[in-house]
Amino acid sequence: MILKTYGFGRRVLGSLCLFWVGLGTLCGQTPPFKDVTKEAGIDHQFKVYEGMFGGGICVFDLNEDGFEDVFMTSGMNEDVLYLNNGDGTFKNVYVGSGLEETRHYVTQGVVGADVNRDGWVDLFITTITSKDSVKVIPREKNLLFLNNGDGTFKDVTKAYGLEKLNSFSTGGSFGDFNADGYPDLYVGNYFKAYTGQLREINDATIVNANQTSMGYLLLNKKGKGFKDVYADYGLKHKGYGFGAIFTDYDNDGDQDLMVNHDFGYKAKPNYFLENDYPEKQFTEISKDIDMDLKINAMGTAIGDYDNNGLLDYFVTNIRFNWFMVNQGKGKPFVNKAKELGMSYVTISWGANFADFDHDGDLDLFVANGDLNPNNVPMADYYFENTDATFTEKGSVIGVNDYGIGRGSVVFDIENDGDLDILIVNQEPVLEGYPVESRSTLYRNESAATGNWVKVALRGVEAETHGIGSRVEVVCGDLRMIREIDGGSSSHLSQNSTIAHFGLGQAQTIDSIIVKWTGGKRQVLSDQGVNQLITIEENNNKQKAGFNPIYWLLILVIPLALILYRNLKK
Repeated sequence: MILKTYGFGRRVLGSLCLFWVGLGTLCGQTPPFKDVTKEAGIDHQFKVYEGMFGGGICVFDLNEDGFEDVFMTSGMNEDVLYLNNGDGTFKNVYVGSGLEETRHYVTQGVVGADVNRDGWVDLFITTITSKDSVKVIPREKNLLFLNNGDGTFKDVTKAYGLEKLNSFSTGGSFGDFNADGYPDLYVGNYFKAYTGQLREINDATIVNANQTSMGYLLLNKKGKGFKDVYADYGLKHKGYGFGAIFTDYDNDGDQDLMVNHDFGYKAKPNYFLENDYPEKQFTEISKDIDMDLKINAMGTAIGDYDNNGLLDYFVTNIRFNWFMVNQGKGKPFVNKAKELGMSYVTISWGANFADFDHDGDLDLFVANGDLNPNNVPMADYYFENTDATFTEKGSVIGVNDYGIGRGSVVFDIENDGDLDILIVNQEPVLEGYPVESRSTLYRNESAATGNWVKVALRGVEAETHGIGSRVEVVCGDLRMIREIDGGSSSHLSQNSTIAHFGLGQAQTIDSIIVKWTGGKRQVLSDQGVNQLITIEENNNKQKAGFNPIYWLLILVIPLALILYRNLKK
């Protein structure tokens, strides 16, 4: 993961970057996004142990008050748990939360799900080593905390069978690959064995693929613990893992798995696994669909950018990011980054599709950051979607932050209907970085004229917050889909599980269609705009495609005829 920028070129690039910082305010225009980090009470900076690794955020509602909160990993610094005060500000409630155990570890990423189905979101935090006694790889355990429902957490790492899974872990991702309503977990691991210092990692030290590691595929045992079923499900793949995403790429109702790998051109490329549910196995189809990406894959943004009913995948990378556009089941994906206006040279990490301007299509935010300890400032990107083509407008929009970016998330901090952006920035390892590099919160002040709707899911048989389920909104000819995020889609991070849709000028919603994990299909018709709609999974056992009249004819009527004949005899 090395991008070389020498002396003079580095200084010139840094100067050019700083020149563009104020561009968004030229000509008297106020950018649509405002940096509200300090006034919101966010005071965070990720400190690396060594090398460039780390920096994740999980968006979740800690206390179920309707305002979403955030947990942010901090590496060598103390992690933070920000409670949303409901007025655009946050309070750090880490101390006293029961999460203080993370002080002993170099934390990396974080994701959340209701592991034991008690209605509260629990947290899973990845680590690379301990602070108390630094270990060579395999280094340390990851951490699982159950939410007690009173603002505190309980460490259940050992109780849930995770105590001995010591590794160099990066990103976690929740999903329900066996559709039993209990969220399962994939954990990306980077090394199997490496005794050097991470700052020394380069192509030469990576050539030996024997250093690569398998991930963990952790099956949730009905809320009582986890079991690693990696081999049981037919997996034997190794790579420099940066996590994975559970996603239904082929619209068949189950969750497939896309795994991101660093140094894909030297070791194992990305791999894409098709879920063979109800069989207990995944089948690798990477080469068949051209998703065996030989790149440094840091993270993935998921979205249907052209509203054609197929999910597409923007994969962050060093130098050029890849935008893999879905052509349909059985057909290979096509990289259209250059064709669609996304071809820029940088080092990218987190990425988030969202309709920031409420015009009915997905825009894209990308968090950029140099390898740390390098000192080259790199502005974040904002790609505006216009007629399914993207234009980079980060400086105009006001989100061209030059910190050393890593994970990023989008959520609605004030429940005003539009989406805001939070980015983890790292503390520079070397002195002389030309700008302050601290985590940044951007509030969306675009006053978009388009309408919107937010949809929160409450699973009864499915995962309680809808992770892995899909929401479709139909307004006339406009059809949009969102997949509920289970984590790692934006480099070691997890976005809001509340689905957000910009509606343009639509005044009513014809239908909202929920496709729950497990197969149920639920429809709401004639809904109003500019509101949060909470949909609880109905308790009707009927699955998608179930026809009661058909089964009446097939089963009941023949039985009645048999009974009638017996009575006549």
